[in-house]
Amino acid sequence: MVNPFLSWLGAGLLTVLAFSAAPAQQKEAVRVIRGDARQKKIDVYVGQHLFTSFLYPDTLEKPVLYPLRAAGGTVVTRGFPVQPKAGDPTDHPHHLGLWLNFENVNGLDFWNNSYAIPAAKKASYGWIKTDRILETTSGPTGALAYHANWTNQQNEVLLEETTRFEFSGAGRQRLIDRVTTLKANTDVTFNDAKDGLIGLRLAHELQMPTDQDQKFTDDKGNVTVVKGGTDQLATGNYLTSAGQRGNDAWSTRGAWCKVFGKIGSDSVSIAIIDHPKNPNYPTFWHARGYGLFAANPLGEKIFTNGKSAKNLHLKKGESVTFRYRVVIDAGPTTLSGSQLSEMAADFGKRSLATSKNN
Repeated sequence: MVNPFLSWLGAGLLTVLAFSAAPAQQKEAVRVIRGDARQKKIDVYVGQHLFTSFLYPDTLEKPVLYPLRAAGGTVVTRGFPVQPKAGDPTDHPHHLGLWLNFENVNGLDFWNNSYAIPAAKKASYGWIKTDRILETTSGPTGALAYHANWTNQQNEVLLEETTRFEFSGAGRQRLIDRVTTLKANTDVTFNDAKDGLIGLRLAHELQMPTDQDQKFTDDKGNVTVVKGGTDQLATGNYLTSAGQRGNDAWSTRGAWCKVFGKIGSDSVSIAIIDHPKNPNYPTFWHARGYGLFAANPLGEKIFTNGKSAKNLHLKKGESVTFRYRVVIDAGPTTLSGSQLSEMAADFGKRSLATSKNN
């Protein structure tokens, strides 16, 4: 029996020359539109279609891009918990859209915080509060920049975050370039931990098919059960720049990783591309079959079974910057490895800053 994943991948490889030889498609206009400030929401349109929205109410415990859409409007991120779809998995309520945070900053867990954490346990969790929108720009490339504070539950600031997104799209592709600078407001340590750093939660269709229940335990002993599926929706698979596939992608390094599968009649892929200037490049991939897709350069201890660790220390006033590109593609075939390597090389040449004036 022919493996359908290999068939899709083979089709992508067969079309790479034609794709590369085709003339570059013209970028579509991007509009970044601020809504009512009380809604804490900014919409991003590519052409005439809504691409994503930046949501930053404090009730989400972090700012997110949600949902993400392919060029044709197909939603590629999970709906739950904000706009759940029928059949959506309901595990890990802190997995929402596209986000960036970390499990252990001076002992505080920013990654796992959500409405589901009981008040009695909230003291162990951090909170990312967006206090200023710094820039919204429309054009061939749209931009959105904001300032946020990483705080404890007493509102004491550990880190100041400045993030700038650049949005663009042409033909069947949508791109997000993200650059985030974290400046220490006190001495800070990112203690080596599994859950980080940039992550997104995939639509049900892009999960890897399995009928087995899975249990995951965090560092506080909380157990989350992910139920195995009995439906035919899940079609996803992973591929990294190092050639790791499926569940073997988890805990391995690579300059990029893509998830790919079928949503409706389209082959859909989402790739996260690491930047050579990021700490601990190339990153480790925290890519789970149940739909968590994350890049975490600061989880070396768990990913190497304790052989080495990566604790990042910042003294007060010091900063660290992380740069990532997210590529969403939908069409008859998915992006090939050689195409993604070309995109990674291009991204690596870019000098990205959190401000257009830097």
